[in-house]
Amino acid sequence: MIERTLVLVKPDGVQRSLVGKVVTRFEDAGLKMVGMKMVWMDREFAMKHYDEGILVPILGEKSMKDFEELGIKTDKEKHVLGKEVYEDLIRFSTEGPVVAMVIEGVHAVQVVRKIVGPTSPHRAQPGTIRGDFSPISMGYATKRGFGGRNLVHASGDLKDAQKEVPLWFKPEELHSYKTVHEAHTL
Repeated sequence: MIERTLVLVKPDGVQRSLVGKVVTRFEDAGLKMVGMKMVWMDREFAMKHYDEGILVPILGEKSMKDFEELGIKTDKEKHVLGKEVYEDLIRFSTEGPVVAMVIEGVHAVQVVRKIVGPTSPHRAQPGTIRGDFSPISMGYATKRGFGGRNLVHASGDLKDAQKEVPLWFKPEELHSYKTVHEAHTL
């Protein structure tokens, strides 16, 4: 039940000086940071992290749903829209540094996803990172051509986390230590 998951504070979070607030949310929840670094992704690395074959259909579907919900008209097909959103995401991910961290804890993947909130910030509840600090919907961002600005990336599930953590961190960059929280939860 002890899991590790990847969290990225995206360029918008770094540029808005929100890294400390993001880290605090996880630490306050009793999760442990076992790795952290600042990286400026290039296009090739961003495309390794964000797998085009998997994401384009998902992004097309989600964007179309957001467009319908928000009353945004488009004559684009889902695949075309998904490809545009994907390109926006890659461009955005490479425009500034990100802070990458590996978070560890009981059910860490699920707990981190709850703390972060839904992908589209307009659906995020107050008290989540996206609900408190990100003022836009992904549909609006897509329509304006600046997709991906939702402050953080968090592994979607345990399978994603197991793929993403080794992509970003070598084993020697991850650390084991005890925290005060562990005395009360483990």
